[in-house]
Amino acid sequence: MGSEWITVNGHSMHVQRTGEPSLPVIVFLHGFTGSLDTWNTIVSLMEGKAHTVAIDLWGHGRSDKPETSSDYSMEKQTRDLEQLFQQLELQSFILVGYSMGGRTALGYATSYPERIQRLVLESASPGLKTEAERFERRQRDAKLADRLLEEPFEEFVDFWESLALFDSQKSMSAEQIEAVRKERLNQDPKGLANSLMGIGTGSQPSYWNVLSDQLYPVDLITGSLDSKFENIALEMKNLFPNVSHFSVENAGHAIHVEKPEEFATIIDGIVKQK
Repeated sequence: MGSEWITVNGHSMHVQRTGEPSLPVIVFLHGFTGSLDTWNTIVSLMEGKAHTVAIDLWGHGRSDKPETSSDYSMEKQTRDLEQLFQQLELQSFILVGYSMGGRTALGYATSYPERIQRLVLESASPGLKTEAERFERRQRDAKLADRLLEEPFEEFVDFWESLALFDSQKSMSAEQIEAVRKERLNQDPKGLANSLMGIGTGSQPSYWNVLSDQLYPVDLITGSLDSKFENIALEMKNLFPNVSHFSVENAGHAIHVEKPEEFATIIDGIVKQK
């Protein structure tokens, strides 16, 4: 086990597996500008409790960066994940997704519900409700993609880290802040740009209208300092038939990074419920 590269639809996807395969299986999907390394602390805290499968999504980490943004669409990414899981011989699992990875996890779960033991969405949304909202978001994402391709990448990372969404991360230790920044700086600008255009919130389908049809257990995790996604989670909670919501005190958007022990405790409890 450890790091491996699996060929999926002609591209190489980087996967990292740990723990005995006989243990409960947890699949982790990272957020935009991240990689599977974002889960290292959580994976370590789950040692002996789960078989973990962390994935670098297209355009991120050590997975391939396909040349065309259409290769990053929600339809293709979820289909590619299904092919990956078939090759890894994973029958069913707990699927955990953070932010962009949460949107991808939800997209996958709606298409392949038979695979899902539990769906865990950290600071994630079902997309935007109206075409007008999606159009406006696509326009903004196109400008961000242009920035990624035109300006020095470190300047883009500076801008991204200055977003209000990540204000709470400024209170992390210097070591944590440096690790997150290093992970971002290790990304490929073109891969990120294509990811934005292919699977950004404005490009993906809206799943709001199908939440009430999802019968597998769902766990929503948000940080108390992230009011936008707290509110989205509360709205989703009213629609999913079988759902729990965990709000982590004094945490922002990336609970698994800011409060890893609390996050791992929640995941451990979820594993025991499965």
